[in-house]
Amino acid sequence: MAGTAPRISLEHLGKRFGNTLAVDDVSLEIAGGSFLALVGASGSGKSTLLKTINRLVEPDNGSILIDGTDICRALPHELRRRIGYVFQGIGLFPHMDVKENIGIGPRLSGQRLPAARIAELLELVELDATFAARMPHELSGGQRQRIGVARALAGDPHLLLMDEPFGALDPVTRAALGKRVQDLHRQLGLTTVMVTHDMAEALLLADRVLVMDAGRIVADCTPGELLAGEGGDVAQNLVAVPREQAKALAGLTP
Repeated sequence: MAGTAPRISLEHLGKRFGNTLAVDDVSLEIAGGSFLALVGASGSGKSTLLKTINRLVEPDNGSILIDGTDICRALPHELRRRIGYVFQGIGLFPHMDVKENIGIGPRLSGQRLPAARIAELLELVELDATFAARMPHELSGGQRQRIGVARALAGDPHLLLMDEPFGALDPVTRAALGKRVQDLHRQLGLTTVMVTHDMAEALLLADRVLVMDAGRIVADCTPGELLAGEGGDVAQNLVAVPREQAKALAGLTP
């Protein structure tokens, strides 16, 4: 993966939890350098699909290839060291300070990040180097999530996976951090896959939006195509929410 944004291929992927078919025969090509958003209602399978890419969830059938190599050929912990992952619940260790939280991934592989690298990662997420010595309880929600993004980037990955990364943040912080992640995607040359239930967020950040329903991909469009009415009923029901909000706000203008 080193040096270039990887391409991802999912081939006939399936995953069942008991009687629930979470991912239903999904085949998908993600070009290197894409910013892809997975959108859908709760239970549509989007988070499960994301987690199969770094083997937090093992599919029952099908295969996943990164740059043509089946990910099952690597041990899960080795694979995850090459993939940045931003958790839905941030997941900072409360007993570790910021520098320890950021450096936990490299540390598990026998590397200790120098202070200069910690400062560089903090700068990437627009935090001052003095944050390195702070504890998680001393940070705001937005600051904690920025640390989560810095931690995901600590191993110099070229693939970034994000599972509802901004869901718990206030709207202003959410918008600012989303824009920063979009900038980092371009600046660092990443392939980024983000799960979100917020269609407006997907339209604003991603260059390709997949809509999931009952474990299947029911729409695969650019933001412009979705706004033009393409993608089918499920997709357009999701687009209708920000569209109606925008109309309502326009109506408030004096």
